[in-house]
Formats: sequence, structure tokens, C-alpha cells
Amino acid sequence: MTAAAPTLAPSVSVDRRLRVAIAVICLVGIAVAGYLTYIHYAGLKPVCFSNGGCETVQSSRYAKLDGIPVAVLGLLGYIAILLSLALRGDLGRLAGFGVALIGFLFSVYLTYRELFTIKAICQWCVSSAVLMTVLVILTAARVLRSEPAAPR
Repeated sequence: MTAAAPTLAPSVSVDRRLRVAIAVICLVGIAVAGYLTYIHYAGLKPVCFSNGGCETVQSSRYAKLDGIPVAVLGLLGYIAILLSLALRGDLGRLAGFGVALIGFLFSVYLTYRELFTIKAICQWCVSSAVLMTVLVILTAARVLRSEPAAPR
């Protein structure tokens, strides 16, 4: 007779899967924002499949916030969410959700500007907005699925 392999509690397994998914999405976001940061500082034109939409968006006044390229802010946001996974407990879950929520809301604002002010679409920006939307959903799921602290 062999002993059954130990299994993780369902909530631990779900949290682990959410953390892995968040990490993967963050790494993709770091690649996108890293690319946009690189081309900004290298003075290159972005690879674009939308007839110059990326270049139009990247050269607009909305591509910087107080002189800081939006791509750098995105890069920092993805890194912060990834690092929040190293924090255990409620602090890590809430920090990740907080940064993802700010990133999501900023992405909504930038997408609005693309559509209605700049009148051009950058596929890199759209992909980052989609990634941040997925991250706000996944980080919210982690917060909502967390176990309440035991009374002392």
C-alpha cells in the first residue's frame, strides 16, 4: 500500500495559479514597455502595423507625463506588480491590486486620448492596456479569494 501524495489545499492551489498567471502577464508587459522605452531613448520608430499609428501616438504630447515617457511608467508598473508577488499576505495582494488598478485606469485614460484626441491607435499601447486589464482582474481575484486573518 502506498501513501497518497500530499495535495495542496484548494485555496493555496488557486493562489499559486493566480500568482503564476500574474507573473507571466507581467513579464509580457515588461517586454512591451521595455521595447517602447528602448525605442524612445534610442530615437527609433516603433514597428507598427497600423499605418503609422504607433509613431503618431509615441510622438504625441500624451506620450510623456511631466517629462517621463509613459512607457517608463508602464515598465515601472509591471515591475512593481511582479515584485508585489514576493510580498506575502494581504500586503502583497493589496499592493499588486493597487498598482494594477492605477495602471488600468491610466490605460483607460490613454486609450481615450488615442481614440478621441490623437485619432491614432498604437498596437503596443493597446496590448499594454489589455495586459493591464487582465492584471487588474487577476490581482482583484487574489484579493477576493484571500483568507480572512485568524482572530487573535
